[in-house]
Amino acid sequence: MTVLDEAPGEPTDARGRVAELHEIRARALAGPSEKATAAQHAKGKLTARERIELLLDPGSFREVEQLRRHRATGFGLEAKKPYTDGVITGWGTVEGRTVFVYAHDFRIFGGALGEAHATKIHKIMDMAIAAGAPLVSLNDGAGARIQEGVSALAGYGGIFQRNTKASGVIPQISVMLGPCAGGAAYSPALTDFVFMVRETSQMFITGPDVVKAVTGEEITQNGLGGADVHAETSGVCHFAYDDEETCLAEVRYLLSLLPQNNRENPPRVDSSDPVDRRSDVLLDLVPADGNRPYDMAKVIEEIVDDGEYLEVHERWARNIICALARLDGQVVGIVANQPQTLAGVLDIEASEKAARFVQMCDAFNIPIVTFLDVPGFLPGVDQEHGGIIRHGAKLLYAYCNATVPRISLILRKAYGGAYIVMDSQSIGADLTFAWPTNEIAVMGAEGAANVIFRRQIAGAEDPEAMRQKMVKEYKAELMHPYYAAERGLVDDVIDPAGTREVLIGSLAMLQTKHADLPSRKHGNPPQ
Repeated sequence: MTVLDEAPGEPTDARGRVAELHEIRARALAGPSEKATAAQHAKGKLTARERIELLLDPGSFREVEQLRRHRATGFGLEAKKPYTDGVITGWGTVEGRTVFVYAHDFRIFGGALGEAHATKIHKIMDMAIAAGAPLVSLNDGAGARIQEGVSALAGYGGIFQRNTKASGVIPQISVMLGPCAGGAAYSPALTDFVFMVRETSQMFITGPDVVKAVTGEEITQNGLGGADVHAETSGVCHFAYDDEETCLAEVRYLLSLLPQNNRENPPRVDSSDPVDRRSDVLLDLVPADGNRPYDMAKVIEEIVDDGEYLEVHERWARNIICALARLDGQVVGIVANQPQTLAGVLDIEASEKAARFVQMCDAFNIPIVTFLDVPGFLPGVDQEHGGIIRHGAKLLYAYCNATVPRISLILRKAYGGAYIVMDSQSIGADLTFAWPTNEIAVMGAEGAANVIFRRQIAGAEDPEAMRQKMVKEYKAELMHPYYAAERGLVDDVIDPAGTREVLIGSLAMLQTKHADLPSRKHGNPPQ
């Protein structure tokens, strides 16, 4: 086109073109209107760009397809074609390491997903997989853009496919900062970690209105799918916080503990916490009496670097602890029974929680340290009918399939099948240690004596005295602290105060561990 063909007022030189570019970019950066921004803030929510600024290192964000606009027509869409099409995509850094991100902009079409919107997300997901870097989604959208029909729904299919392709290849983190309903909720469910903010974020497949119409039950959005519900009851949410600032700061912390992809190790840092630091307090922290509860979290604090760890699913299935921490600067995954809740038994939810955590650690080259104090699986009709067999098998499968360094430590009780499932030597733990307070057995001495010596007890003049005698005899014969060590089922019985040094030394030795799985397309894990 010649200068004469140009419309009046259209820039005719490079400087004019650049000025036009800056003007367009300023409009894209500003968003739809000040009124829309004020409405977002009034809900207690930040804008998409404000969220990205909190997540990434200052000045590091590079946006992709900022000027993208939809091509849809009908229902008034042709008259409303904002830049970005309601999603901001790009990459930046967190503590200097590349991270890809997409953020729904609720101010534009309520963050609803249309064809152009979905294509942008597909592109940034493909870029993250190709570059081998984590992907963080900042979710605040109203679902599929109804005006675009099935084209919008197909966009979700593309996201789900890429979530699955990236699974176990790059870390995927979903941050829920607004509503997420219907099929859209399945993308976060496919990712490694889900963060939520109380009061402002919700996730559900069918909303309160549909629930009421179908079942007659009346419930609020937060009551149906709020952060606390998913953090405590459903287990859908791994982390829940009171505000977006804290939430995004914790996402940054989690990223600092994860590798960029499955071909790298997690970042190691220098630690000022001495390797040989003794923890004499552990001798008093864990009672020798197996019937007395204690807080396993305090044991973990005593052993890990500077007492710092990040607990995953802290409020769901509290009878087991799953946490990321560091030992001499090296990231480790910790799985530990919690005697303070249900005596630390394994049940359906605890098995699922730990199984997923073990799989995540194995996928991303994070060594696993298991602390055992488990009296068995939770008995009961509800557990059996709920499928404790197949759910417990998930944890067993996850451990047996893991090729990362695996160390188990038996603090106190380790009974029955639960002992085997919790990364015992027989299912492939590289090293197994025990404290002198350990009790490794098929079952507790009381129950064992009742089974083995039931005739002697029933026929005795004083059945209770005979029972106590048989319990003592069984303990002395089969449950003394060195029984398993004498048979090579425990590599060593160690001083609790020296646990930290033993674990660090063992992890250093296992750093070059290499283990191959049989050639196969994939396993068929229990469901």
